[in-house]
Amino acid sequence: MAIFLFLVLVAVILGLIGAVAHGLGYLLAIGVVVLVADIAFFAVRWSRRGRRRPVR
Repeated sequence: MAIFLFLVLVAVILGLIGAVAHGLGYLLAIGVVVLVADIAFFAVRWSRRGRRRPVR
């Protein structure tokens, strides 16, 4: 969970820097890609955790 929050923070910071500095638009793109990948990874991990059933 800590890695998830760290990556979200990194994505937001890169996005802010990319949006403020007009010449650094690629940082905005990298931040968006990192955020989307992080959310997708967390969603897959969360869905797998919910499917587990106890073995009898």
